[in-house]
Parts: sequence; C-alpha cells; structure tokens
Amino acid sequence: MPWILEESCTGCGICVDSCPAGAIAMKEEKAGIDMGACIRCGTCHDACPEEAVRHDSETIGLEVASNVEYAQRCMEECARLLGEPEEGEKCRVRCIKYFTRAKKVAELTIEELTSLQKAG
Repeated sequence: MPWILEESCTGCGICVDSCPAGAIAMKEEKAGIDMGACIRCGTCHDACPEEAVRHDSETIGLEVASNVEYAQRCMEECARLLGEPEEGEKCRVRCIKYFTRAKKVAELTIEELTSLQKAG
C-alpha cells in the first residue's frame, strides 16, 4: 500500500489529481491517503514528482519492530498482572500463534489472488 513521506511532500496536489479513486486529499498542505478508498493502482507513485508517495515494502522493518515491541509489552503486563513470571512466556507463545495465524491468512489470500489470475 502506498504511504506519504511527509518530509518529501511539497503539497503540489499532483497525486490528488491523478488518483482515479479519489483516495488522496490534502490536509495541512500535505497529501494523505485514505487506505479504505485506495485501490492500489500505483498511479500516485508514478505521478509524484518528489517521490513522496512511497511503497509499503519500505516499512517492513518498522512494522516488525512495532510488533515485537507490542508483544514484549504484553508479555511484561501478563507477568505483572497475573503475578507469575511464566505468564510472560505463555503470552510470548500466544503472540507467536497470533502472528502465525496472520501469516497463514496472508498466504491463503495470496493463493486465492494467484488463482484469480489463472482463471481470468
């Protein structure tokens, strides 16, 4: 999914005008993308002269770090609130199960989307 690197956005509005879904709007002189309306066509990437519209692959490391930080907070809170250090470890295992499920959902979604290409 695209995102806007605000430091690079000059507020020119070219991406707003180029978006066929109307998913980009100016807010406080910077472009913003309504991800619910975005159709992932990539038009905004090509239109932005400042390369402020970025690809989501650039944020993978940040997302991983955020997920790990969240899981660590949960582990600490489980141990503290449930009063036993081993509750933190149980929470870690539950977090792994949660992210494993999310991985499985993503894999199955990709399989389904791939089969659409073959059927089309």
